[in-house]
Amino acid sequence: MAFSMNTGGGRGRAGRYRPLAEINVTPLVDVMLVLLIIFMVTAPLMTSGVSVDLPKTNAQPLNSDSEPLTVTIKADGSIFLQEQAVDIGDLVTKLQAIAKNNPDRRIFVRGDKDLAYGRIMEVMGTITQGGFTKVALLAEQTAAPASAPPAKPATGPRK
Repeated sequence: MAFSMNTGGGRGRAGRYRPLAEINVTPLVDVMLVLLIIFMVTAPLMTSGVSVDLPKTNAQPLNSDSEPLTVTIKADGSIFLQEQAVDIGDLVTKLQAIAKNNPDRRIFVRGDKDLAYGRIMEVMGTITQGGFTKVALLAEQTAAPASAPPAKPATGPRK
């Protein structure tokens, strides 16, 4: 506890101690820094998914109310629903089962940048023919131009 001496002449008794009413925030700052480091280390480990090399774009990210379903197409043409490999013939039935026949459920399609455009359109066409109306392509955010404010990543951290 910190004290100060009142040595001003004449106003009070000489040698009178007055307590300082200050809070020591050093322990609080120490705890917060440790928590910050813990979260910075563990946050990248919490992301999971199929690794795919996304193309880059300057488009702004979309806002969504519920967690979207993700369909990933790897460079070899294989299709994954969330993290599970799936055949294109079974894709719509599995999407309908997961979405509980909700055609307004948002579906993100992630395609490798080296993949043929036709394969991506084939998968998107299959999904829209299945009755889903909110199908979107995902791309990795590029560095923003100097005149534009920095934008948030469209897909989160890249694996």
